[in-house]
Amino acid sequence: MAHTIIKILLLITIFSITSLHKSDAQLEDWCVADEQTTDDELQRALIWACENGADCSQIEANQPCFQPNTIKDHASFAFNSYFQRMKDKGATCYFNAAALVTDLDPSHGSCKFEIHG
Repeated sequence: MAHTIIKILLLITIFSITSLHKSDAQLEDWCVADEQTTDDELQRALIWACENGADCSQIEANQPCFQPNTIKDHASFAFNSYFQRMKDKGATCYFNAAALVTDLDPSHGSCKFEIHG
């Protein structure tokens, strides 16, 4: 009987730890460009994000997130910056269907994507 109770308590503990870990991970969402979106659409959405609250200084020439110098990479950075800065005000990761949410950190090298929990 005591052995069964110990097993049940162990399972409850494991389940609780797993649930807490999943809850923390759910808070870590990044907004990135959808690879199926055309460069023209990404460019329009990138400009909009930079003009409406994203910090796009990091994707300027000679800055940490300039490379790789592609519309997709720059749009991902701008989309995420806007999303992280504005989501508490109701912003989403939509950008006219040019972006999507991921739980995989898109940071690379010296380019660190913002995250706000």
